[in-house]
Formats: sequence, structure tokens, C-alpha cells
Amino acid sequence: MRFALDALFADVPAEQVEEARDFYASRAAGRGPSTLEELEEARAKGSAPRAADPPAVEETVEAAGTRVPVRIFTPTDGPPRGVYLDVHGGGFYMGSAAQRDGRNRELADALHLAVVSVDYRLAPEHPWPAAPDDCEAAALWLVEEADARFGTSRLAIGGSSAGATLALATLLRLRDRGAVGRFTGAALQFGTYDLSGRTPAGLRIADEYFIRAYAGHVEDRTVPDISPLYGVLSGLPPTLLIVGSADVLLEDNLALAGRLSAAGNDVELRVYPESPHGFTGHPTAMARTALNGVGSWLHDRITRS
Repeated sequence: MRFALDALFADVPAEQVEEARDFYASRAAGRGPSTLEELEEARAKGSAPRAADPPAVEETVEAAGTRVPVRIFTPTDGPPRGVYLDVHGGGFYMGSAAQRDGRNRELADALHLAVVSVDYRLAPEHPWPAAPDDCEAAALWLVEEADARFGTSRLAIGGSSAGATLALATLLRLRDRGAVGRFTGAALQFGTYDLSGRTPAGLRIADEYFIRAYAGHVEDRTVPDISPLYGVLSGLPPTLLIVGSADVLLEDNLALAGRLSAAGNDVELRVYPESPHGFTGHPTAMARTALNGVGSWLHDRITRS
């Protein structure tokens, strides 16, 4: 079967495509830290999170013998209709749950959701499996406690970049425990699903420091908990995949969409033109359109009976 990539493009106005093309043409491409020294410097220079009003409630939750900090937002206008577990990005070695506070407050109020953001441990201080252990613990806590705590047992999960990878790994763990049924959807933005360097996208990033920091101690990184693309992908909730046409990980996301569909899952792929990795975090109309689309999709999944 042959198809053109533009047949997969999300439907966006032409002016948004032009704006994105101009924005990225005038913007230097980003590059992540390539050594421990650069990582420490980047962490030290990190900008303060955008304040949220009302602010997050900070707690430490526990499940499966693991304690993990989370940040919780509840709607300011009535009880939540569901709970969204947010997993931040940052290459497994940067970022924090707090950096998503502004977006998560908006999400909680706009969709009438409780949003729980997990502050998982970072590499290289805490390499794999620390991060998926923490994400699994937060998810299991929600499976066990969401109804009593938030008045609803309808759950969804999502993340961007490394957060999308961890969200999918978490779903695979829950599926294997028989605990994935509460999750009505997964919204995954431009994840990296092969850290083994064997797929076309995986080969492009095979020498990146973030992989060595996170899983360099693992001889075979096709383990699905590290590279979900190699997992048995049946029995997962409906999944939305978001990626840009200029993303270095585009092939990873195309491959995952095919594997999820072949395994019998409900999967929707949206490719945004002229957009590189991380585009939903950039100040463009394209990013706003994509995020609004994620919100609408989550609303439909959470409220569907």
C-alpha cells in the first residue's frame, strides 16, 4: 500500500500553515543537553513555571510500594467529570510536573476534569525503571482512589515527548495487571517509542545523551517498558497520536499508529504540517489548534457513556 503523507495531515487553515512555516524558518532548531555538565547547566537555567490560579494541591501518593509526588488540579466550577493523568516531557532527564501547571489548570477548568500531574524521578540520577515505576504508582493510585477522592472513576492519560512514552508504558503495565479498564483514552503527543536504535526514527536519535542517561545500562532496549513499539499492544484504550510533519520522530509515531491499529485498538493519528518536535509548546496558532483538538478529544472520551 502506498499513500502520501499529506493525506494524513490534520485539517488546519492555510494561514496557520503559513504562520508555522514562517515561525520555524526564523527560529533556530533546539538541541537537548549532550553531556551531564550540559544537563546540569540546563536544569539550573530552567525558567520558573507559569503560576496557576488556583494553584495545584501538592501531595505524595502511594501504590504498589512506590511513593510519588503529584500535583492536583480540580475544576473551579463544580465537580470533575473525570480524571486526567498528565505525564510531563523532557527527555526523561529534564522538566517537572510544575512546569505544566498553567496548562493543567486551564485543562481542569475547560473540561471539568481533575488533572493529576506526576513528578516522576529523572535520569541519570534515577535511570529506568524509576520513571515508569512512578507513573505506574500514580495510575494505580487513581484506579484505587479516584472514585472516593474525586467522585468519578473515569480516567484518561496523556503526555508529550518522553511523557507520551511513559504514558504508553504505564498503560502496558496496567493492562498486564488487569487494571487498564478504567482508562477511557490516551492522548499521546510526539512520543519516542523506540529507544533501541533499530527503527528509522530510533536510528536518528540513537546517539542522544538522553537515551544513555535513561537506559544506557540496559543491554537490550527493545524491552517494551523502554521502547513500547516492541510491545504486545492489544487491549489498550482509544488513543490519539499527535505529531508534526517535520518531527524527527514522525516515523516512530506512524509505526506506532499502524501497530496499535493492527492490534485491534481504536487509534487516531493527526499529523500537523510544518511542525517539528515539541510544536504544541510553541506560540503558534497551529499549536493552539492542536491543543484544542486534544481537549475536545479528551472531553469526548471522558464524557462518553
